[in-house]
Amino acid sequence: MTHRPQAVVTQDRLERYLALRARTQHLVRDLSPEDQLAQSMPDASPTKWHLAHTTWFFETFLLTPHLEGYKPFDPRFGFLFNSYYEALGPRQPRPQRGLLTRPSQERVMAYRAHVDEAMTRLLLSDDQTFDDLLDLGIAHEEQHQELILMDILHLFAQSPLAPAYGRGPAPEPGRTPAAPAFIGYEGGLVEIGHDGQGFSFDNEGPRHQVFLAPFSLADRLVTNGEWLNFMADGGYERPEFWLSDGWAKVQAEGWQAPLYWEPSPDGWKVMDLRGLHPVDPAAPVSHLSYYEAEAYAAWAGARLPTEAEWEHAAAQLPVRGGFLARGVPAPSPAQGEASAPRQMFGDLWEWTRSAYGPYPGFAAAPGAVGEYNGKFMSGQMVLRGGACVTPPGHVRATYRNFFQPHQRWMFSGLRLARDGAAPAPRRSAFETDVLAGLSRRQKSVPPKYFYDAPGSRLFEDICELPEYYPTRTELALLAQVAPEVASHVPEGAALVEFGSGASLKTRQLLDHAPQIAVYTPIDISPSALDAAVESLSRDYQGLTVAPLVDDFTVALELPEAAQGRPAFGFFPGSTIGNLLPEEAVEFLVNARRLLGPGARFLVGADLVKAQSVLVAAYDDSQGVTAAFNLNLLTRMNRELAANFDLAAFAHRAVWNAPMSRIEMHLEALCDQTVQVAGRSFEFRAGETIHTENSHKFTSEGFARLAAQAGWRLEGQWASPEPAFGMFLLAS
Repeated sequence: MTHRPQAVVTQDRLERYLALRARTQHLVRDLSPEDQLAQSMPDASPTKWHLAHTTWFFETFLLTPHLEGYKPFDPRFGFLFNSYYEALGPRQPRPQRGLLTRPSQERVMAYRAHVDEAMTRLLLSDDQTFDDLLDLGIAHEEQHQELILMDILHLFAQSPLAPAYGRGPAPEPGRTPAAPAFIGYEGGLVEIGHDGQGFSFDNEGPRHQVFLAPFSLADRLVTNGEWLNFMADGGYERPEFWLSDGWAKVQAEGWQAPLYWEPSPDGWKVMDLRGLHPVDPAAPVSHLSYYEAEAYAAWAGARLPTEAEWEHAAAQLPVRGGFLARGVPAPSPAQGEASAPRQMFGDLWEWTRSAYGPYPGFAAAPGAVGEYNGKFMSGQMVLRGGACVTPPGHVRATYRNFFQPHQRWMFSGLRLARDGAAPAPRRSAFETDVLAGLSRRQKSVPPKYFYDAPGSRLFEDICELPEYYPTRTELALLAQVAPEVASHVPEGAALVEFGSGASLKTRQLLDHAPQIAVYTPIDISPSALDAAVESLSRDYQGLTVAPLVDDFTVALELPEAAQGRPAFGFFPGSTIGNLLPEEAVEFLVNARRLLGPGARFLVGADLVKAQSVLVAAYDDSQGVTAAFNLNLLTRMNRELAANFDLAAFAHRAVWNAPMSRIEMHLEALCDQTVQVAGRSFEFRAGETIHTENSHKFTSEGFARLAAQAGWRLEGQWASPEPAFGMFLLAS
């Protein structure tokens, strides 16, 4: 073992200390004295108090006992800035820290400077008897750096001005990750807890053995988009998912969403350290209580991991992640492929189902320092992994954070776990979505599954119906404006059509824009694509047709023939109206990413009109739309071994005025039990499967929707009644 000279040791510890103190002051550099005085709730503390308390810690536990002749800056500060150390005497009540208008901010900073000067002298001495206390003091202030950001966010969230803590552009929505994969662990007799090598908090040890049954962990954190599904399925309204205390809290406080989420006419927004902005469906959901995490896990048919399971999985991974660094802290969407659990460190603290208690053999240290962790081992739950506001180097796989189960202002999220190490059989997206949709209180199936080959043919028949105005109205409008639209198409462009179907409307653009070199239709139905490719390749000899079989809402990469070319997107048919507002924003974000910088995007959208016209268009007299809707049951019977009796269901079209949309449902005509993919689903007479929304827009509302996804409205055209609109967007 190499011996390090004393001068090197003392210099290292001084540099660690000064770097710590500089980071704290960097965190508060843009906060006004008023920002630093206010206390937004009893659980939070003013920034000024944090600055003084961490200074008091070094003064009390290091300077007073170890630096000869040291005189406290102000003896009264012991009462003001002690936190919970009973052995050191009385203190200012925690809920009243915001009443401390004195000492002034200036005097608190003078206090920090006084202690820093004395600590410099102490750390440059040859005394090594306090090194363990120095490590504890540094870790303690790092915890308060995180608390400063937690508390200032809570404070700013109470302001009607919704101020941002950090400066910079609005966050860009992330790429929606794939459905979570579950990674299996065989379990057995394993060791957890700190091994005593290097610094750790006392609650991390002693290291001991635990027995783990086989289990699986999700490869990533739960996202905002997944949480929106939980909310849409009545997650905050269904007591069957909640622990009793949690349900009581939901009722008492009126929880409807995670902390800092706010409803708006354009969908949910969230307040974070960057200010108020639309919820990013791809980002991890944050600021959850234990009760909410537990309820979501029950809704998802999974559970939370135990802290031993989490640590066993994390011990095999490097401690790398989105910790507090440059920029404004925020959790990031999962990146890369799932070969191992992602987001285990940084981003968000992860709730476990483990109550916070002592490990076998734990004993608190003697004296006031022993009050640091042990006295809180009751009524709290354990979180693991650190967060985007946690300083780098602060956490380990053994690190145990803890909060009461109702608390939400920390940066907390969740990862799902399951019993058993074997991965579940791989399901198709169709099976996954159908089983999830039929399990909800309002049963539903995504409308994208209408378009198998029979469904696509039925939709073409719908477009010929006298009641169904959208297709012929859009075709007439497109014929009128196609020359003007074509002037926006660059030379050598790739025309990318989302949900192309038979590609009938595409011909209008191809006829007026011969500069298009490549056509990429994206559709979930291979048979529909095959027919379109054959037809267009025959009729447009110089055109390269490069189809993409994919879900157009989440397609990640264009075919090679279309890459590197200026892109012109095309999304006709008002299919965007089938998406919920937050889904429409997410789709427009993904489309902007797929098409690339400088792209143009032509989107068709049906406009608001008389209810009688709308209902007739979705419930025609010949019953073709009914057959189209019922074909979804036929597809489930064929592909998912279902046994739907089509005669026991009826097509229903309903105008939902508050949501400005036509809804299509399949209504059960009698009580019945249906088998789908090996599972049973009960239907009561009158219960429905919600199969489609068709939102109707105003020009102003569509422009707002596009702007949320980063598109700029460059042009728009509208037909006479029954009005239909086409909107040209620029990225």
